[in-house]
Amino acid sequence: MMSVDVFCCGTLMLCAALQVSHGQQQIPVHDTTTTVKGDHQTTSSTHTGDVPHNAPCFVDDIFVALREAVGNDGELTNSSLANFGLCTVSDSSSSVLLELSRETNRNRPEVLHPVGVHLAEDDERGTLTLTFDLPQSAFLKLNPVLLLAFESPLTGENLDVTFTSQSLQPNTQSVCISGETRYIMLTGKASESNVHQKWRISVVTKSPDMKQSLKDVLIGAKSGSNISVTPLLLLSGERGTDTRHVSGSSPASSQTSSFLCELKRFLGDILPEDHPVSPPLQLDSLQSLPPLTLGLSSSETLLAGLINSSALTIFSFSSWSRFQVHHGELALSPALLEELGQRLEQTVVQIMEVIREEEMGHRATERLGRLRELSVFPKKEPPAGESQYRAFLLLKALQTVARMYDVQRGLRATRADPNNPARGNICGLKSLTVSLEKHLVGPNTANINNCQGSCAFPLVNPKNHGVLLNSHIESGNTDERAPCCVPVSYDALEVVDLDEHGMTYVSIKTDVVAKECGCC
Repeated sequence: MMSVDVFCCGTLMLCAALQVSHGQQQIPVHDTTTTVKGDHQTTSSTHTGDVPHNAPCFVDDIFVALREAVGNDGELTNSSLANFGLCTVSDSSSSVLLELSRETNRNRPEVLHPVGVHLAEDDERGTLTLTFDLPQSAFLKLNPVLLLAFESPLTGENLDVTFTSQSLQPNTQSVCISGETRYIMLTGKASESNVHQKWRISVVTKSPDMKQSLKDVLIGAKSGSNISVTPLLLLSGERGTDTRHVSGSSPASSQTSSFLCELKRFLGDILPEDHPVSPPLQLDSLQSLPPLTLGLSSSETLLAGLINSSALTIFSFSSWSRFQVHHGELALSPALLEELGQRLEQTVVQIMEVIREEEMGHRATERLGRLRELSVFPKKEPPAGESQYRAFLLLKALQTVARMYDVQRGLRATRADPNNPARGNICGLKSLTVSLEKHLVGPNTANINNCQGSCAFPLVNPKNHGVLLNSHIESGNTDERAPCCVPVSYDALEVVDLDEHGMTYVSIKTDVVAKECGCC
């Protein structure tokens, strides 16, 4: 049994990506063979080559799942047991998960990649064998925990699965997989030497007729497809050992990547749940002004304009996955820095009120708190450029959230007021939400509004052309179209994205959000 007291310091994560979801490149299947030994037949699919990068927040989301496995009472939540495939709260792995959760809250693990993976199926014995090729590393001498992350949840009946290997401690371990399970956690055995090694783990269901369901979980229910789980090997660091810079990334760039992932989760939690039926809109299909660089060279005029802008902001970062790390910097003047700080605090108060009014619970509050920690300004010295950058992005995100809820409040007030002309069939502004690309940091929808209603006399907000056209028709000339209810004023949409070099820029999409209607 693995002792829980090994989780006394920082952890290191070894990440083996067997398949990349969200449209990323997959590891090719180079070989599928059938081997006959006596009466036994084994079918193998080998996956080799370079391991591609996962979606940017894939690993970060796993750390969050570990961190949030413990409730306010300091114990594992019922949902976390199902999330990590634990059969009961008395399961020996529960104490390991508890310590892992506490450790993840104290110290963020680093990530390395393995050199190869392998899947074999023994048709006769009804077992699957997973083999992981691990690189040389001194950290493999420490006690490891193997985490298998699913690409998609289980569908169908629940599975009781047994994993057996000389690399596990104990050698045989059971997990319970349900539709709520996202990860499988297995305690491993420490290596006695710093050498290249293979972990071979046999996998079998307790019910033989459920073998196909198990196979579907591992290969995504598609015959001949790549393995659809991602193994993560977490290892405890010795007391006092600094493993924070193993991957070569700087603390600032790591913080910015964590900030963006936290921002993505926060926006997913807090934004109004609109579910438009329209297909996702590609932002590149919209006309825009020339892109504006957001960095150390940005002008005070540009930054002041963006800070004071009320336009909706979309955080695209469409090419984020191409860069191992991402960092941005700003160099604001003292006056503009003070304005940014004041506006950020004011907007945070607004969002906290939204969280209370909408009864969103403690998770949204905690995530907002983490975002503030990652963008906080020091009190006694000027904030670093990275902190200014993150604070700017946070302000724009919170301004967008506040605007969306202002729209919702306006709609509620309109529906509640029987005397409001917008409730009738008079030309006026109506809410219209459209879908955006799914890979965005957020938001994934935008309320662009629309104009609907009749343009009977007296015309609503008419233009001169509409007045003359209406007079012409009322004089008996019925062969012309009548004035129509259309947008006569718009707001822009601001899109924050990365260029091919990883530099941040802002793209202004003009005339996107209808803000005023008229009869024309």
